[in-house]
Amino acid sequence: MTTRREFLKNTSLLATAAAITPFANIMAELKQENKLGIQLFSIPKMLSEDYMGGIKMLQSLGYKELELFGPFPFSAEKAKKSWEGAGKMLGFSGSGYFGRTAQDVKKILDDHGMTSPGTHTDLETLETNMGALGEAAHILGHKYVTLPAIPDDRRQTLDDYKRIAEAFNKIGESAKKQGIKFGYHNHGYGIKPMNGQVPLQIILDNTDPNLVFFEMDIFWTTAGGADPIEYLTKYSNRYKMLHLKDMKEKKQFAGDGGGMGDWMPMFALMASAGDGVLDLQGIVKKAKEVGVEHFFVEQDMVKDPAIALKRSSDYLTSKI
Repeated sequence: MTTRREFLKNTSLLATAAAITPFANIMAELKQENKLGIQLFSIPKMLSEDYMGGIKMLQSLGYKELELFGPFPFSAEKAKKSWEGAGKMLGFSGSGYFGRTAQDVKKILDDHGMTSPGTHTDLETLETNMGALGEAAHILGHKYVTLPAIPDDRRQTLDDYKRIAEAFNKIGESAKKQGIKFGYHNHGYGIKPMNGQVPLQIILDNTDPNLVFFEMDIFWTTAGGADPIEYLTKYSNRYKMLHLKDMKEKKQFAGDGGGMGDWMPMFALMASAGDGVLDLQGIVKKAKEVGVEHFFVEQDMVKDPAIALKRSSDYLTSKI
């Protein structure tokens, strides 16, 4: 016969278990939601030479989400030709699906327990071939189709930036019809004032929050002279993705960040997460507070990826 003391003890244990279980479930869900990702432009040469080997390495380092980069088979011809020249100059040839189909890539990701919530693509493809882009996005599970850079000839004046904001709204509407979302990834240009106005803020202030989303590159934002935390705070819920890397020492562009002459000296300052001076912990904390959904390491064409990308993964996994 159960004594009153045993009954109370068992009841207490059950109550404790009932209280712990929902908490454990919540923690498991949070861990599932906050998967560390990587932009594949971190290892383009490796993927060109040994695609499966590159994917397996990223999996072994703990990366769960992959952000792809174009051009793709359906991309604008201008983008393909431009990439062909750039690839030769940089020492690799592949991009997109690296000679495979979208279905092939999806199976490879599934086999390795990985997903691809987003991809980078060019402006012309976004403006003229959203149907094919949307079809591929649904095959691969992309939620976001993101523009990594505004072409030089479409960002020369403040009026250009106003026109870009209008174009982004149209692209966002087109993406929405396809069941996906459009994002814009900033580099360092457009952050310093131009004739008293900040071009990036023109884009943020003149685009529809329901149609145009943003991916902040914290390195290039800092190089442009801005504070990532201030932008995340001011434009709460606009940023849905982050590109994460560190900076060996805090420096800004010598100029306005508009061309290769400003960019090239900065590459030497890129560092694995935790090996530099940026407040990554504060940035990630604020990002999670204001609606950022995906965190991608991006160490552009990094040397010794197995070492450098592991350092970033080790540092960030407990924080994402």
